[in-house]
Amino acid sequence: MKMKKTMLSVALLAAAMTANAQGGNTGMGGRDGDYKSLAEKVARLEKKTDAFNLYFNYAASYRLEKNSLADDATSGFANKQLRIEMKGNLGDHLFYRLRHRLNKADQARSEDNFAKATDIMMVGWKFNDKLTLQAGKLCQIWGGFEFDENPMYIYQYSDMVDNMDNFMAGIVASYKPIPTQELAVEISDANTDKLSDVYGSPAYSVEKDGTEKRLLEQANHPLTYIVNWNGSFLGGKLNTRWSWGIQTQAKHKYSRMLVLGQQLNLPRFQWYFDYMGAFDGLDRLGIATADLQPTFGDNVPTYFSDVHYNSFISKANWQFAPQWNLMLKGMYETASVTKIERCKDYRKSFGYMGSLEYYPAKDQDFRIFLAYVGRKVNFSDECKLKDYNTNRIELGFMYRIKAF
Repeated sequence: MKMKKTMLSVALLAAAMTANAQGGNTGMGGRDGDYKSLAEKVARLEKKTDAFNLYFNYAASYRLEKNSLADDATSGFANKQLRIEMKGNLGDHLFYRLRHRLNKADQARSEDNFAKATDIMMVGWKFNDKLTLQAGKLCQIWGGFEFDENPMYIYQYSDMVDNMDNFMAGIVASYKPIPTQELAVEISDANTDKLSDVYGSPAYSVEKDGTEKRLLEQANHPLTYIVNWNGSFLGGKLNTRWSWGIQTQAKHKYSRMLVLGQQLNLPRFQWYFDYMGAFDGLDRLGIATADLQPTFGDNVPTYFSDVHYNSFISKANWQFAPQWNLMLKGMYETASVTKIERCKDYRKSFGYMGSLEYYPAKDQDFRIFLAYVGRKVNFSDECKLKDYNTNRIELGFMYRIKAF
């Protein structure tokens, strides 16, 4: 038995070391709870320290999909998420976290020298109960509860979050004047790659009313600055995650974003409502450029200026019976290229989805689900694009495996 315990410990440590993980975001890891680890259940290893915690976030499903622009529906099995996560507290002050995607490119990027597959690789220092400092590759501290949730639990992101690139190298300082209120500031890279790698070389921006172009130039300090407030009221029943930030895209090109998230958190019912607004001097999300740039007939990479996005996101979870959960989610989003007349308010997107989830094992974060995801995109008459909708049904499982 002693040899079995030793071999399992070595195997778990080796698995963690071979992974090359979002900052201090509360929901990005998932429900740590009192779930029993595999080490406890299989090898009966008693855990006496919080210095090493190992998780595998895994989700897969069978999908049936139909796009209104295609003639036939398609189906197949798909891996939704596969991430390894390791974190721990080394004493009262030092802590760390690593989260790595096992199904994404592992080539180092030109700006930060991290792979896209590495979500998080950070270390932190807790000076006291009020002041904490984190550095490394982090998730940017944008507010909102959809943004903060573990990606494994998301059936479909909003357009905005789905197109954000938010795992960046940087530093975060957070301050809690009282335990229920947190203020945080972050400085991070704006991109993981150089400008030419992100936008192409040469690349141009469409200016003013669409009749002028400007060559995009690498900024000397392509950084992101974010201020964040996380609040908790009424004993944790009402929570907020608000943020404002500005990002340098290129020389004289900036993107600004406001996120206001509020959550009702009751024992058997949870509901949140997020607003996200992006005001892009250069189309950072790329939705408008992907939709409209082909209609401009350019043969070189060209991106829109002065793009405004809005997202309204609402999601509810109801534990209507032991080991059962009903999820309902709705989204309404808009996109506008504000200075080009035929591209103003050109896009409206609607998302609607629901899932029925069953938790067969009480001591594990394991669920079997049946879900429906629907999307509808409407375009204005002026932009001359064709409306479409998508429908997807999924049957699958999610398992946040607590290995140690």
